[in-house]
Order: sequence, then structure tokens, then C-alpha cells
Amino acid sequence: MLGPIEPDAVGQTLTHEHIHMDYRNCFVHPTNKDHEKKSKQPEITLGNLGYVRQNPYSHVYNLSFGDEDVATMIEEVAEYKRLGGDTIVEVTTTGIEPDYEFLKQVSQATGVHIVCSTGYYLGHTLPEDVLNASVDALVEEMVHDLKIGRNGIKAGCIGEIGCQYPIADCERKSLIAAAKAQALVGCPLIIHPGRDEASPFEIVDILKTAGADLSKTVMSHLDRTFISGSGKLLEYAGSNPTYVEFDLFGIEVSHYQNNLQFDFPSDAQRIQEIKLLIEHGYEDRVVIAHDVHTRHRLLKYGGHGYGHILENIVPKMMQRGFTKEVVRKILVDNPKRWLAF
Repeated sequence: MLGPIEPDAVGQTLTHEHIHMDYRNCFVHPTNKDHEKKSKQPEITLGNLGYVRQNPYSHVYNLSFGDEDVATMIEEVAEYKRLGGDTIVEVTTTGIEPDYEFLKQVSQATGVHIVCSTGYYLGHTLPEDVLNASVDALVEEMVHDLKIGRNGIKAGCIGEIGCQYPIADCERKSLIAAAKAQALVGCPLIIHPGRDEASPFEIVDILKTAGADLSKTVMSHLDRTFISGSGKLLEYAGSNPTYVEFDLFGIEVSHYQNNLQFDFPSDAQRIQEIKLLIEHGYEDRVVIAHDVHTRHRLLKYGGHGYGHILENIVPKMMQRGFTKEVVRKILVDNPKRWLAF
């Protein structure tokens, strides 16, 4: 955020977070009148926090943050720093309101390295000029953000590139452009797959054809994409060289609004899935985060905050047989290798 740093300065890293974003264009309309009324409540309180936790995408106020004041987000990120955090990859892209200047202020105030991103989110969130742009035009814009920057602030990553399943035409275009831009610059790339076990495989096929460097690519949200026990996680890891990301740590509600057929895993289950990957030799390709993208997950609103992994998950990993060396790979070495270019 404040300029290039040496890889060894990256330190403990969260590879998929949001610090400033507007997710209101992903609002899920409630299915009953009681929820309709609750969805419009102008704040989060102890009285409605239970509703918000169960229905995070059906509460308008919950779907944006960073817009109130920068001081709140400085406090949130400062707690991550206090717990030993060094770097956050902030993956807000066009469609959900990235703000490089805002991130610069947070980075300056906290001392946390913030890697901001360029690229495009889900098709239905994108403005008309992006929807109508050519692949070459999208490549040019991303390369500009990476090499020249916005008001001198350069992006250090492409993505999260938003994809649904089956992938929409505009998302395929965005994905191809991201692959081409990555090939030109050699930078890290991170993908938001659709909510189907086939989606990561579909995306990898498109990326390969477009010339992406899969070894510099993260496939996000696998804890809400692959069903535990289906075998798809190991199949994916065994057939593709991308990093595999478990990035929804802190969400402990099994009800998943965006895919009602899928039971959301607990943190304990996430840890077991990661342990499975390690047992099969994939410890060099695992990265983790919280994907904080709603207010109720911030400390201010009764949530776990950006420090949850360091404060609660790392000790749990150690209790479940992870070695210090493996934890360091997940939090330091793997992100450092992915981010360096």
C-alpha cells in the first residue's frame, strides 16, 4: 500500500480480506414479512445480532463498511497488528467499491502492510463501461493499476475475480483479461469461484487457455465450495498447481444463505480439511483468511475481527497436531511466495 517491500518483510499474512467495500448489490431479499422488517433496521444491536448472523446478506446496513469513518477500520486492523499480524491482502475489486486512498490511511496508521487489488467482481455488480469493454481494455486497466497505480498507489494483486457457476459471459471475459494481465506483469492472482464443486475446475481450464500462471494463483472460498467427504478437494489439489484457500474462518453458522443445499462448515471442520491436505503433501499450497465482508464480523459489532486466526485458530491447529513449521508455511511462507513479483 505504501510501496514495495522485501518478501521477508511480509510476515504473517491474511490472503483474503476486505477493509473497505460496499456489498449492498448482493442483498438477498427476505422470504417472510418479519425478516423484511428486520432487513431494514438501520443498525446492528444485541437485539438483532442473532438475526444478522443467520441472515447476513438480508440486512442492508450489514453489507457495507469503511463508509462510516476511517478510525473504526484503523482500530480493527490495529488489533490484528497487536496480535502479531503483518500483512493483509485486500481483495475488493470493481463492483464492490475499492478505495486505495482509504487503505493507505489504514496502513499508515497501523503499520500493517496492505496489498490492494485490481480487477472485477461478479458480473451483476459491474458497471456498464466494464460490461461493454473489450478484453484488451480490461487488461490495459489492470496493468495500469499494477504498474502506475491510482494517484500513485499501486495494486499488488489481481482479484478477487468474481465468477458464478456456470460462469457468465462477462465473467469469462474478466477472467481471461485477468490471466492475460497476470502473464504480462507476473503478479499474484486470486479467484472467487462459483458455489458449485465444478466451478474451480471450469475456472482453471479457462485460465490455462488464457495463459495464466496457475502457480501464482489462489483459488478462494474452498470451504464453501467443496463438500467435505466428496473427494473433490483432494481431486482439485492433485490436479492443479494453484494455492488452495480456506478463507471463511470465524463463520460458525451452518445456515448458508447463498446456497441452501450446502451446510457451512465450522472452524474445527476447516482445520480438519486443511489437515487432510497436509497429510496428502499439499502443505506448500495452503493459505487462510477470514474474508471479512460484512459489518457483523468486525469487533465493533460483536464479531471475531481480523485477529481471530492468530488468537484462536493457530492455537487450535497446534492442539490438533499441526507443527510450528506447517503453521509458518500457511501464514508466512506460502503467502510470501505467492505475493512476490
